Amino acid sequence: MSEREWVLYLLIVVVFAVFAAWLGRFSVTMPMYLVLVGAAVGPDALGWLDIPTTAAGSELVLEFTLAMILFADASTIDLNAVRSDAGLPTRLLAIGLPLTVLLGAGTAYLLFPDEKLGFALLMGAILAPTDAALGLPIFTNPKVPARIRQALNVESGLNDGLATPLVTLFLAMAVEEQHAEPGAWFLSALSEIGLAVVVGVAGGLLGGWLFLTAVRNAWTTPVGQRVGNLGLALGIYWASVSVDGNGFVAAFVGGLVFGAATRYELHEATDFTEECGAVLSTLVWTIFGTSIAVQLVKSFDARAFIFAILALTVVRMIPVAISMIGSGLRTDTVLLMGWLGPRGLASVVFMLISVEALHESNKAVDLLVAMAGWAILLSVILHAVTASPLAHWYARRLESAPPDAAEFLPTTELSAHHQRTSQRTLGSHTVPSNGSQSAASS
Repeated sequence: MSEREWVLYLLIVVVFAVFAAWLGRFSVTMPMYLVLVGAAVGPDALGWLDIPTTAAGSELVLEFTLAMILFADASTIDLNAVRSDAGLPTRLLAIGLPLTVLLGAGTAYLLFPDEKLGFALLMGAILAPTDAALGLPIFTNPKVPARIRQALNVESGLNDGLATPLVTLFLAMAVEEQHAEPGAWFLSALSEIGLAVVVGVAGGLLGGWLFLTAVRNAWTTPVGQRVGNLGLALGIYWASVSVDGNGFVAAFVGGLVFGAATRYELHEATDFTEECGAVLSTLVWTIFGTSIAVQLVKSFDARAFIFAILALTVVRMIPVAISMIGSGLRTDTVLLMGWLGPRGLASVVFMLISVEALHESNKAVDLLVAMAGWAILLSVILHAVTASPLAHWYARRLESAPPDAAEFLPTTELSAHHQRTSQRTLGSHTVPSNGSQSAASS
């Protein structure tokens, strides 16, 4: 990027920051704004801004952003607090997530029978993670029962990390399908994941012990904690990469271990890491807008578009419905949870990393970009536009629900920190509380 392009990009970010609350009233989230504005000023439209996804700087931004967010999300979800009502998140993650990957892969395979199994499974894994930031009016509306909001928040905070090893496995499988050594991909990917787990556990334990000891003995300062937390997250990522491990898996595992090792007492330090990830995510969404959005329209692929529609609906909703069998939840609740599967930042990064790896193996990547790109683009728009009306619709329907409905079972609310960090869109519009409690806590 030239100096002029940097100025334009930063001006675009500043404009959103200034008008974030006003734009939020019209359901315009940060990703939607950056993608649409990026498409308008990108090389396929006005030509004012060109940020190639293959540039070395772009790749580093993508990797750093996801590594920081994986670490921060994993380290700030207090698993001890969630354990008091772990049923719904466990169902979504242990049943819904694998079924979503498999159903997504099956859908891709049926629509594109010429593609091999590895490619289909990779598509399913890329589009499995959800992003709470794209549906904040539901995730933060106090009229929506706390139990439902917490389940969706926990799912969103953990499923990108859980999907990461699947993306690693299936990307290796898809690359290996281009060569003549079937089976070698599995051991290679398994080694990459295993090394990452070792590095993540070691880094999380050591970092957690050091920071907890430093805080309790007053060796450090709040600023030192924040800077050190960011350094730890990126250090774990790079340490894993340096030994041929998967940096994203290491960052996620490191965050889980760090949170447990510090007894979830250092939330404020992790704020800085999350905020840095949020700042870098502005560039990721702008890159998506400038490099991909307009190309999707220009090179329209009907089957890829149909796949994207299915990925956002039945591929998510059927697994969620199956995972909630026996939970006692109302049909409208299950439908709402099924629709709230927005594909966001993790899917963008997984897609672009996969594009680079497949391109290096001499495989055409246009189809992957079209399938994943349409799903992400439609999600950015549709989930933002529908979240607020759906929140009000759902809240009205719950007014007639009996007080002993499964939605209203008592639960431990997520900490104020995690409520903030789940709001990855800068200044996204939230529904303010007027002091009334949610139905779940009344």
